[in-house]
Amino acid sequence: MDMKSPTPGFATRAIHAGQESDPLTGAVVPPIYAVSTYEQDGVGGLRAGYDYSRSTNPTRTALETCLASLEGGARGLAFASGQAATDVLLRTICAPGDHVLIPSDVYGGTYRLFSTVYARWGVEYTPVPLEDLDAVRAAVRPTTKLIWCETPTNPLLRIADIAALAQIAHDAGARLAVDNTFCSPALQTPLALGADVVMHSTTKYLGGHSDVIGGALVARDAEQGDELYFHQNSLGGVAGPFDAWLVLRGIKTLELRLERHCANAAAIVELLQRHPQVTQVYYPGLPDHPQHVVAAKQMRGFGGMVSFRVAGGAAAALAVCEGTQLFKLAYSLGGVESLIEYPAKMTHAAVSGSSLEVPDDLVRLSVGVENIEDLMADLRQSLG
Repeated sequence: MDMKSPTPGFATRAIHAGQESDPLTGAVVPPIYAVSTYEQDGVGGLRAGYDYSRSTNPTRTALETCLASLEGGARGLAFASGQAATDVLLRTICAPGDHVLIPSDVYGGTYRLFSTVYARWGVEYTPVPLEDLDAVRAAVRPTTKLIWCETPTNPLLRIADIAALAQIAHDAGARLAVDNTFCSPALQTPLALGADVVMHSTTKYLGGHSDVIGGALVARDAEQGDELYFHQNSLGGVAGPFDAWLVLRGIKTLELRLERHCANAAAIVELLQRHPQVTQVYYPGLPDHPQHVVAAKQMRGFGGMVSFRVAGGAAAALAVCEGTQLFKLAYSLGGVESLIEYPAKMTHAAVSGSSLEVPDDLVRLSVGVENIEDLMADLRQSLG
C-alpha cells in the first residue's frame, strides 16, 4: 500500500504504516525479531541496514515508522519507557547552564527527573502555568532552551495553547516539546501546531492494554530526528522487539478505543457533576473549564481522563479510591480497563511539599471501555 500520496486516514495508517506484509512468508503482522545481531555480506555490507539491535531492529523500525506517520513527523523513535524517552530528549537539547520551563502541575516522575537528576547536572527549571501565556513569556530567560508542555496536564487537566507556546519558544530561540500521552495522536497532533518534538509514554493509550512499558519521541524535522537517534543509540534505552510489537498491536485499535474512552468519560463527568459528594470536576470537555475553547480548537476529542475533588478532604478521597470494584486502584492510565488513583500519595508523591503539590482531596480516573452503566454504578456505590 502506498502510504505517501494521497495520505490515508488515521485508522488506515495505524494499521498499515510501517507494517507491510512479511516478504518471506506473507504474514500480515510484522514478526517479532528477537535477535541481537545480523550477518553482514562482507565488512560493512549490511542487509537492509541492520547490524545490531540496540541501533536498529526490524520490529522497532515498524513501530517507529508508524508513530512518525500518526504524529505527522519526520522520524519516530521507540524507547524502553516514557522516562527513557524524556531523558534522551533532555540530553539532546540541554547542557549544563541551560534553562527549561515546565508546567506548574507537571507529572511527578518528570518533576523528579528535573529536580533530582538534571538539577545536579546544572540544568535549571521553572514551573509555570503554561495556560497563562503572559506568565510563560515573563519566565523565559536568555538561557531557556526548552518549553516542556503537557496538555492536558496530569492530574488537573489544564490545557496549554500549543501553537502559542511554539511561537513563544521559537521567538526565544528555544524548542517546544509536548507530552501527548493523555491525548495520543488520535485526539491531538502537536507537530501540526508548531511543536518540535512529541513525547509519549506508549504504556498508556498507544499500547492500550496495560501489558507493556514503553516510550516514544517523534521529531518534526529530519535533522532533529537524527540528533535524537544519536542519543537513543548512544544511551541504549531502546524498546525491545516484543514490547514494540505489543505497542504496534495496540495502535491498530487506537482510534476505536479512544471513541469509547471519550464517550464513557463524558458520561462519568455528567454523573460526578450531579453528585453531592463531589465539589469540583476537572475535564476539558466541560464548557466552564477555563481552557475549554483552546481544548476544542486543538483536540479532536476530550479524552478519557477525569479528575475530581471530594467533600470531606483526604480521608473521603482515599475512601472513594479504596471503595470501587470495577475501577481498579492502580498507577498508570490509558488501558481498556478503568483505573482510579489518589495522586497526592501515588503518581504525584514526588511533588509533595513543593509548590507543585496537588490537592489532598483529589481523585483521578482513567475511564476505560467497559459498559458505562456498570462504571457509573461502581462510582455511585463508592461515593455513597
